[in-house]
Amino acid sequence: MTLPDISQFDRAGLERVLAEAGEPRYRARQLLRWLWTRHAQSFNEMTDLPARLRSDLQGRFVIAWPELVAREISSDGTRKYLWRFSDGVTAESVGIPSGHRLTVCFSTQAGCAMGCAFCATGASGLTRSLHAGEMAAQVAEAARDMGMRASNAVAMGQGEPFANYEATLAALRILNDPDALGIGARHITVSTCGIVPAIDRFASEPEQFTLAISLHSAVQETRDRLMPGVRRYPLPRLREAVARYASSTGRRPTLEVALISGVNDTFEEIDALVEFCTGLAVHVNLIPMNPVEGSALSRSADARVRAVLRALASAGVETSVRAERGADISAACGQLRQRVGGS
Repeated sequence: MTLPDISQFDRAGLERVLAEAGEPRYRARQLLRWLWTRHAQSFNEMTDLPARLRSDLQGRFVIAWPELVAREISSDGTRKYLWRFSDGVTAESVGIPSGHRLTVCFSTQAGCAMGCAFCATGASGLTRSLHAGEMAAQVAEAARDMGMRASNAVAMGQGEPFANYEATLAALRILNDPDALGIGARHITVSTCGIVPAIDRFASEPEQFTLAISLHSAVQETRDRLMPGVRRYPLPRLREAVARYASSTGRRPTLEVALISGVNDTFEEIDALVEFCTGLAVHVNLIPMNPVEGSALSRSADARVRAVLRALASAGVETSVRAERGADISAACGQLRQRVGGS
């Protein structure tokens, strides 16, 4: 039987593991540092732990860092990584440098079951969910490769984070932990397709993590066609959840809209989007759809993007257009596929 990977545990999880071994809680801090700042390959390296504890851990757990299968580098400095985990399953992540800052976009699942029409990931379906260590390792390893500290992390890669809620939350806590990766909570973002019960649950978590919600259309028929995986959460219910989240947390969630020519950039769609957003404490992020191989959909013209931006701004809705990064290596929003495409 394969032993579990100890990297899947956040601080609270490690404290439970140590309690079972009759060890004090402070050893969780030592384990976190060995795993996430020193990148230990074995328990024997953890020389400030008692030999008895090292032996116990070695008999119960493994340390399984992902293998780098492929890395592609964009003309803008963005790097896309394909990782292989211990069972052979693969997933992609993206490192996006900007001056002295580094944002890492990581995957929470290998593949995705949501089936969004504009996203390459969902085309092959869901392979499996990742555990917390597999998520956090994508960030840690990308930062090591780029020789920079990860200042921001976004769960916007492959998968629906809230379909893997417990593991995703544990990963966020590892990323945030000062003895692990030490990324500020407000610099860690989770993007969901709009799973309403999980949005409510996320609002009750004590950390100030940031929330982004993929909206893509405020017309129910259009959204159902683009995002079949969340049909059971209709727009009125989603809007109420967004309002509750903003009210209970005091934080402004982001609504993401991938603009698709002739689909969600028409006058009817723009009017519906403005109506949906008016009165909500939100920030709207417009994303001209990135090319996806095999898709008949295409990105909105620049003039239509500007029209949506003007309409939202005129209604007093805070809005921006996402800067495109890594599209030349299929590393931009909606383009991750879990396949080898470079060196």
